Amino acid sequence: MLEMESDTLDRLDMQLLTALELNGRASFSRLGAVLGASDQTIARRYRRLTAEAGLRVVAIRDAERLGQDQWMLRLRSAPDNALNIADALARRPDTAWIGLASGGTEIVCLTRPRSPGDYDDLLLGKLPRTPSVLDIRAHQLLHRFYGGPTGWLRRFKVLADDQVAALLPEPAPAPGPARIEPEDEALIAVLERDGRAIYPELQRATGRSESAVKRRLAALIGSGAVYIDVEYDSEVFGYPRAAVLWITATPAALHSVGEALATHDEVAYASATAGPSNIVVTAVVKDTAGLYDYLSGPLGQLDGIRHVEASPFLRRVKQLTYRTLPLNSPSLKVSSR
Repeated sequence: MLEMESDTLDRLDMQLLTALELNGRASFSRLGAVLGASDQTIARRYRRLTAEAGLRVVAIRDAERLGQDQWMLRLRSAPDNALNIADALARRPDTAWIGLASGGTEIVCLTRPRSPGDYDDLLLGKLPRTPSVLDIRAHQLLHRFYGGPTGWLRRFKVLADDQVAALLPEPAPAPGPARIEPEDEALIAVLERDGRAIYPELQRATGRSESAVKRRLAALIGSGAVYIDVEYDSEVFGYPRAAVLWITATPAALHSVGEALATHDEVAYASATAGPSNIVVTAVVKDTAGLYDYLSGPLGQLDGIRHVEASPFLRRVKQLTYRTLPLNSPSLKVSSR
């Protein structure tokens, strides 16, 4: 179990963050009732976490549940232009979890192209023509072991089982298959900006009745097509370091290694991949010593691993949303669409 270390946050703050990870649209009154605080206290804590911990609640399309391709990209670039490229990638709506690694010479990026045209535009068009990009390695994600709707904060275990049960969204009566229809786009667009947008706002954006919006959102979440996620700065509660681990396991051990990784406290994301390695992991730790302890301890003890390459993040450029001010002249021109 992970332990929080913070000079600014307390247990209630961490409980609130975890509760929002479980149900990002829960009302302040429901959150307060479960956490044993008034809704006014919860509202104040929420505003403080937004200001001091980078908290944002947003809707995410679950590409795996929707059957859409996802790729983890490793771009090797000249150090003097790596940040420009990373910032340009971050402005694209189909990217997430972008960081500078390997001393600033490598960019790691998750991309979720929504169509073959988006994929071709990025991987076969813009990136190969960017002079500062020296090498591109694309790893297609095949199977998620941990991450996505299953968030990392629950590893702190600050909520009791009955609190978790009380916070989970009510299941949709008939969610149906995981599918996003064209008429859902206006609804999802609002929630991608603010996952806690109130129903009257969603009603205005979609032109539907409030009851119809509630039913459709419940169905989208219930089917897994969309989930509500939280973005935050992990350093404020004592975990400022992160690294991407490129793991090669024997084919026979691929699934067992992935399932074991999903139980490790340090692992925020783990997926099987196609490419030079067959598992990619995002590990979050307190410090460099913590990364060493994980590599030589829990990870090193797993049977079936042939090779591990660690790429510590030098700087996180984008998590779920892009909040950095645009640079004047990025070398990789992208359009907003």
